[in-house]
Amino acid sequence: MSPAGLRDATAIVGIAQTPFAKHLDPPEIELACQVIVDACADAGIDPREIGALCSYTMEATEEVDIVRNIGCGDITFFSQVGYGGGAGCGVVGQAAMAVATGQAEVAVAWRSRKRGSGPRPWTNTSVQLRVPGQWTRPYGLLRPVDEIGLLTRRYMHEYGATRDHLANVAIAVRKHANRNPEAMMYDRPMTRDDYMQSRWISEPLCLFDNCLETDGALACVITSADRAKDLRHPPAYVHAFAQGLPPEHQTMVNYFNDDPLTGPAWACARRLWANADFGPEDVDVAQLYDAFSPLILLSLEGYGFCKRGEAPGFTENGNLEWGTGSLPVNTSGGGMSEAYVHGFNLITEGVKQMRGTSTAQVEGAETCLVTSGEGVPTSALLLRR
Repeated sequence: MSPAGLRDATAIVGIAQTPFAKHLDPPEIELACQVIVDACADAGIDPREIGALCSYTMEATEEVDIVRNIGCGDITFFSQVGYGGGAGCGVVGQAAMAVATGQAEVAVAWRSRKRGSGPRPWTNTSVQLRVPGQWTRPYGLLRPVDEIGLLTRRYMHEYGATRDHLANVAIAVRKHANRNPEAMMYDRPMTRDDYMQSRWISEPLCLFDNCLETDGALACVITSADRAKDLRHPPAYVHAFAQGLPPEHQTMVNYFNDDPLTGPAWACARRLWANADFGPEDVDVAQLYDAFSPLILLSLEGYGFCKRGEAPGFTENGNLEWGTGSLPVNTSGGGMSEAYVHGFNLITEGVKQMRGTSTAQVEGAETCLVTSGEGVPTSALLLRR
């Protein structure tokens, strides 16, 4: 199938999410089953119609358990995408391809994760010392924030970015979360002074440059564009999809690249825009993966909203904020202020923007870019109303 064959051929027609919290009692399988059933109800589709299941690796819930517990019929396509936060748009894109190519009529993608109350994935030394961790963990880069801190310091050195520019990102997404009753930071405003006075996590990254640790689950339902027209909500068409893994990549740190600041987003963006019939200048709202605030700077450049080294200036004067900016970013609060569920809430927020139901709705929004993790093999979606 050519990229033109996938373009607008499918749509996200149902979405659902659990509450987000530091601790939820149900196990991950129960959260997953409930959220998939709820997403089907949102679409007006019986779970027995599901024919394709797409999920991340590092997912504790397996397809056979989902099928048995929610009463699916035959599953004729199933896939998993690796690399944690890089997978979110990938699972939706693969679900869309399954529907567009006739492998299934209804597909579901989901993420169920108890990151807030469960063990931190980097605490398992035997896992972390596999490649590529063997080249970073023994030398003091113990957590992802340490690795991104290293890249951030280089970016600051090369382009003159400051903590004020990182604060612009953190403040923008917090303002959006303050409009969203489902966000973990809904009732917790943040000032620039709050940001500047917060404790270091891995210099130059402070507390508010980091995503939340969250329990929660989300799901979406994908079907054909023709069927989508007759369902309950305005369709969010999957206009284009891409994944990206550049040569000589090393997860999070890019040691082997001549330019470690051009990560997987650049490779993904080249394919994404080649698959689309519009460009970055036509994007009305963006949901950019924000495990850490500097990833938004790298993504703004990688996906072509500004040139190399111009992202710090792009964040100024409220340019990322709802109501004032040319490109509102992470309008639900994102991973830093709504919830961190490996980026799946960015996808559901993109759908809400296309439906016109976001708590920070961008007036007249017709297009939305959603990205997955920068620093790891990644993926991206373009949604269209």
